[in-house]
Amino acid sequence: MEDTSPQHGKLESAVQGGAQPCFGEVRIRRRGRLPHWEKDGGLYFVTFHLADSLPKAVLERLKKRQRILEAARRAGANLSQRQKVLVEEFRSKKIEEYFDRGIGACFLGNPQIGDLVANTLRFWHEKRYRLVAWCVMPNHVHVIFRLFPGQELAGVIRSWKLFTARKANRILGRSGVFWQREYYDRLIREDGELDRAIEYVLSNPERAGLKNWKWVWSAGMDTRTTAGLETGATVLGSAESSIG
Repeated sequence: MEDTSPQHGKLESAVQGGAQPCFGEVRIRRRGRLPHWEKDGGLYFVTFHLADSLPKAVLERLKKRQRILEAARRAGANLSQRQKVLVEEFRSKKIEEYFDRGIGACFLGNPQIGDLVANTLRFWHEKRYRLVAWCVMPNHVHVIFRLFPGQELAGVIRSWKLFTARKANRILGRSGVFWQREYYDRLIREDGELDRAIEYVLSNPERAGLKNWKWVWSAGMDTRTTAGLETGATVLGSAESSIG
C-alpha cells in the first residue's frame, strides 16, 4: 500500500535522488522490490495477498514499474512522460481493483483458512501490537494496527505469513508458495488518514460484492484516540503457541 501523503512525496524524491532520508523517527527499509517506511511504535495500514492473486501480466508490469523507479533513483533522473503513465497506472489503488476481482484460487474464502488467518492476526494483539481494524478477503488481507515499541513491521508480517502458509497448505493438502513475497504498507500520521483507512477496510467486502462477510472487524468508536481496543476475541490455544 503506497503512501501518497506530502511527506511521502518528499521521501520518495529523496530516495530517487539516491539519499536515505529520515524525518524524525521514520526510517526507510528496502525489502524485495518495494521501499517501506517504518517508525518505532508506528500506526500502519498493511495489505498482503496470495501468490496467485494478480495476473502474470500485471506482475510483469509491476516489475517493470519498479525497474523504472530504481533506474531513475540510481541515475538521479526524472521520468519520461511514458514512464510516468506506467508508474501511475500501477499505483496501489489500481492493484486493489485487481484484488477485488477475486483472481486466483481465493484460498482465504475457505472457512478454515479464513478463520486461521483471523485468529493469527488476533494472537499477538495487545502483546506485539494493537489491532485497529482488519479484513480477510478471499485473496488478500488488510490490517490496520499499531506496533508496540521494539517490534519491527517486517518481523510481525513475516510471522503471520510463515505460520498461516504452513498451516493452510496442510489443511488444503497442497505445497508451494502461499503468499506473495511483497506486501504494501502505509504509515498513518493523522486522524483523518486513519478514518479513511478504517472505512476502506470495513467497506472492502461490500465493494467486492461479498454479502454478510464474516472476516471483517474494527475496534469501534474509540479507535481514533486509542488506536485499537481490547477485542475480546478468542485467542488460539496453547497448541498454536509457535506463531511468530
